[in-house]
Amino acid sequence: MLALITTYGASSFTPTTLDNKIKAIDRWLAEQHKNGAFNGTVLIVQKGKTLLMKGYGYTDYHRNKKLTHQSSLRLASVSKQFTAAGIMRLHQKGLLEYDDPLSRYFKKFPYPKVTVRQLLTHTSGIPDVYMKLADEHNDMVGEVLSIQEVVQLLTAFPNKNKAYKPNARFQYSNTGYVLLAAVIEKVSGESFEAYMKKELFDPLKMKNTRVWNLFSAQKTFANKTTGFWYTKGKYHQHAPSFLDGVAGDGGVFSSVEDFVIWDKFWYGNSLISPQNLKEAFKPVKLDNGKISKYGFGWQVESRTRVSHTGAWLGARTAIVRDTEAKVCLVVLDNSTNKKKYKIMNKLEDELLE
Repeated sequence: MLALITTYGASSFTPTTLDNKIKAIDRWLAEQHKNGAFNGTVLIVQKGKTLLMKGYGYTDYHRNKKLTHQSSLRLASVSKQFTAAGIMRLHQKGLLEYDDPLSRYFKKFPYPKVTVRQLLTHTSGIPDVYMKLADEHNDMVGEVLSIQEVVQLLTAFPNKNKAYKPNARFQYSNTGYVLLAAVIEKVSGESFEAYMKKELFDPLKMKNTRVWNLFSAQKTFANKTTGFWYTKGKYHQHAPSFLDGVAGDGGVFSSVEDFVIWDKFWYGNSLISPQNLKEAFKPVKLDNGKISKYGFGWQVESRTRVSHTGAWLGARTAIVRDTEAKVCLVVLDNSTNKKKYKIMNKLEDELLE
């Protein structure tokens, strides 16, 4: 069982020793920012109590506005657990079954036997090729790639995709999660952005969380940050990418304040039943008998511990949760650092055993 530890390494703690450790972590994070190794926000929660929720650095490369606990940062692949929750909500409402084949939603799709569950668990056999196809066939898509264009590319060029048998092995696939966003749009009749707002973010009162991309009606929103990088003494803003119109594999922005709500969500909520929530944390038995330790948008590290990381232009993110000790650690960075997960690794070393 994971447990918060004291400065002396014991498995129990007193409020005083825990407070000292959090203060030491706070100072260390400030030093990391000062040294150019971190520009982001951090959340430490234990048993529903917020021990640290703070920003270190700035919202963009201009360095005029400081990050706070309400700053909304790009989550990159940590977005996948939100996409998974969107699918789970459809299942909860009786609009979708996890073992539905994709042929139910995409009539001419070249992988008709692949199921929704297999997309969720990265066992679909559909390789991660949407970026490559978009680059090779840019004459077929707009200036910014969309979710529906990904489906069209996969349908038009099945021979280039080199798929393997579903449930044969685990293969991480951003393409699979874009397809899940397409399923959500097909079933709900709404855009992925609108659906997630209506079905998850608004009911949960996650005020600084939303799907945002280059197709969004709003060009920006309150508390939004932008990604940047630092090199040779200068700060540079990341330019928008051709791929920044796609979502499902990424595309969610959120704040550490909202992650307090998100952490509580997985212990029980009014939107998804307890039995349905458990599906997210189940490892998958592959056809060869081996176990794949990835559930619905979560890496299942053990019976009690789940996590995920993310990386994109101007985004380095990580979340670790222990469902028994009820500890949640979140690190969101809106700069591109070479040591991607140094901050989270340090928090785990200091706070979890």
